Amino acid sequence: MKPSWPFVGRLEELRFLDEATRGAGGLRGVVLAGAAGVGKTWLARQAVALAGERGAVTRWVVGSGSGRSLPLGAFAALLGPMSGDPTSLLGEASRALVAGAGRAEVVLGIDDAHLLDEVSALLVHQLVVHDMATVVATVRTGETAPAAVTGLWKDGYLDRLEVQPFPQPQTGALLEAILGGLVEGVSVSRIWAITQGNALYLRQLVDGEIEARRLHRIRGVWRWSRESPVSPGLVDLVAIRMGDLSEPMGAVVDLLALEEPLGVRLLTRLTDPMAVEQAEAAGLISVEQTGRRLQARLTHPLYGEVRRAGMGLLRARRLRGRISQALAETGARRVDDTLRRAVLAVDSDLKPDWRLLTEAAGRAAQLCDLPLAVRLGRAAQAAGGGFEAQAIVVAAVTGLSGSANAEMAALLAMASTDAEVVRATMMHVIDLAWMQLRPKDAEMLLEAAESRVADNGGRMQLMAQRSMFEGQLARPVRAIESATTALASPGLPDGSIALASCGYVAGLATVGRADEIGPAVARGLAAASRSTELAYLRFPLIGLQVTGFRLAGYLQEAADVARECRESAVGFDLPTVISSVLMGDAILAQGRPVSALQWLLEAHAGLERFDHAGGFEYACLIPLSRALVLAGDLVAGEEVLAKLRANEHPTLLFLRPDMLLAQAWMAAAQGVSSDAIAFAQQAASVAGAAGQFAHEVQALHTAVCFGDRSVVERLAALATRVDGPRARAAATHAAALAADNGDALRAASVELEQMGDLLAAADAAAQAATAYTHVDRRGAAQSAVARVHRLTERCEGVRTLATIAAIRPLPLTDREREIATLAAQGMSNRDIADRLVISIRTVENHLYRVNARLGTTSRAELAAILTTPDPGVKEQ
Repeated sequence: MKPSWPFVGRLEELRFLDEATRGAGGLRGVVLAGAAGVGKTWLARQAVALAGERGAVTRWVVGSGSGRSLPLGAFAALLGPMSGDPTSLLGEASRALVAGAGRAEVVLGIDDAHLLDEVSALLVHQLVVHDMATVVATVRTGETAPAAVTGLWKDGYLDRLEVQPFPQPQTGALLEAILGGLVEGVSVSRIWAITQGNALYLRQLVDGEIEARRLHRIRGVWRWSRESPVSPGLVDLVAIRMGDLSEPMGAVVDLLALEEPLGVRLLTRLTDPMAVEQAEAAGLISVEQTGRRLQARLTHPLYGEVRRAGMGLLRARRLRGRISQALAETGARRVDDTLRRAVLAVDSDLKPDWRLLTEAAGRAAQLCDLPLAVRLGRAAQAAGGGFEAQAIVVAAVTGLSGSANAEMAALLAMASTDAEVVRATMMHVIDLAWMQLRPKDAEMLLEAAESRVADNGGRMQLMAQRSMFEGQLARPVRAIESATTALASPGLPDGSIALASCGYVAGLATVGRADEIGPAVARGLAAASRSTELAYLRFPLIGLQVTGFRLAGYLQEAADVARECRESAVGFDLPTVISSVLMGDAILAQGRPVSALQWLLEAHAGLERFDHAGGFEYACLIPLSRALVLAGDLVAGEEVLAKLRANEHPTLLFLRPDMLLAQAWMAAAQGVSSDAIAFAQQAASVAGAAGQFAHEVQALHTAVCFGDRSVVERLAALATRVDGPRARAAATHAAALAADNGDALRAASVELEQMGDLLAAADAAAQAATAYTHVDRRGAAQSAVARVHRLTERCEGVRTLATIAAIRPLPLTDREREIATLAAQGMSNRDIADRLVISIRTVENHLYRVNARLGTTSRAELAAILTTPDPGVKEQ
């Protein structure tokens, strides 16, 4: 079933049209100009319809090529047969168009006014000039219109509005309105890139791709799986727009359809120079100057789609070969020219060149275009590329989070030198630990290699590998020690520097040395960018940097790093998904779960198409569960948590405290503060035992936000050894809560807000309100509650245990509120007893006291009291 198309994103244009048709500024209408398919007709119809709703008499006519040969041809359907000289025709037609309107305004819509015959154009001109009607007309940019039509805006009678294609953000909003759900950002970008925001093309594309089931919903998110050419209907539509091309012009367009941009010098060498000029004049290609070079490209991406759809396989292979050879013969020696040549050659009729293909595969890997690296690497290996080509393939398949069993076996068999054995072993360790989820086997393999390799250079490469391994297995001190040793070794290969940097940053981030992360990340990123096998490690490395900044409380810095990562990942599938996880994680840490949820849902949907995801899905599910819970979707949150508990990644043990905190947030959302605190303390215990002191601070501070008053001394001790503002703020918050000091809690709230953790700031403000109430400082309590309202609004309306208690104060103990909340959710007394590990009699006694204090007699009445929000008050 095709979706309906409510064209959103044109509110500004509609407001302009509404004013123009009301005669604002003395004008009597507007001319809408733009390219074919941008939405001029829809806007004009909307404007005429709006005029009709306010009582105007409306008319609608359409200019056409066939009607242009007849006087008043466009108006024939409205006026019927008319005859006579032009002067009498104009007068009779004018009177007929306004007949019966009385005192009502007449609004005339004219589609394709550039196709009006001369008499029709004069009629429209006369209606406007003599104030007989308001006109809304559309004209196509670049087409010749009758002088009487162009005079309407040139002489100032009508305004002219250039209707632009939808920009990418509006395209995304339109797609979500049409499809009725979240659309993957990458898919929005791809759809916009191919349609360029043209409304007609967009509609044809979406309708065709839905019908072909290539635009479909995955894990609740719409995604375009563009695996084949676009629909024939869209191809036919664009082919009509392009018109018939001469053979020489077709050759120009075909070359650019297969590879663009191309230098004009190269293009004219391969085709007729006159045809290149004609294609530019016809608007099929555009030429831009870049430095000293003139570059040609198609003016619209769909032109390439049309030509490729009609191009035979043999012709396409021959043309690609000609372009590849021409790039080589014209002296193209830049790295990216080598990659272009190889991509063209691999699908051409040229004899495979393993040297070219291997070099290009390595370059694709450096750019993190891993699917291309696999494709070129396999072609290079088939052509005789040997170990180097196979190593690129194995690394790229692993980087794509896929199983590389067959490729790995071949690589190990090819390794003939000690250096090659070390490289193959390192890749095997990565595959076993992260893709096959066998860290024990990976560690045994690593230990065996360390005992066999005598060369110091090889041993240092294995040491670098061990550093990353230790960091991921929650052994931060050992990770730092191994990385320090490896990185001090002269001549360490770039890939090994990247591995050691990952381990080093993982250790620094979790042990609490975030202030040292920056230089370590910079070195690792520089090395990764030069590696032809492990360049993809820059994305896990950036992820570890975000984790370190988040734990330390450098929240804006974490968000900035995630945003830069997102920008650098554009165009590459898995890196884009990883960067979406980082964006969601960083935004969630700032206390904006609804915004974070969009990124995390998109990332989770994107990960579905990767086999194992190398732990990235596990890393995504942790913040996703928390975001769902905070956003109020407890059912979906519990489903994600169940998946996390059942499928903990055995190599990513350093994330276990975060996973336990996700369970704490679920308990808190369910109103069970005792369980929430217990999970948070368990997370702190796990982190502390592993020496992950930054994680321990995060966990203990979460417990404080849930109301735990027992962690003051531990947080005070951690504040002296953990970098960043979070440890100090957490210690201050804990001490203020333990002292039940409203002023200190309010100060802690301000400190947390300045740090950027809005949710924790709201909790501290709520606890301040409760503390003020205990000492009967009503004005201060009211001001604190107002602060809670302000902060929770910035947290996108999220409510927590503390903020609910402050916004809706009730004469209940913590245990009574806990039991009342569970009862209000519909749980039976037995279920509540089982959940809290208490007797049914205890539950009954607590509920009796709750009902007596609140004046309630049923669970429904309890729910009404516990869920009814208080109106906000102003902060003083």
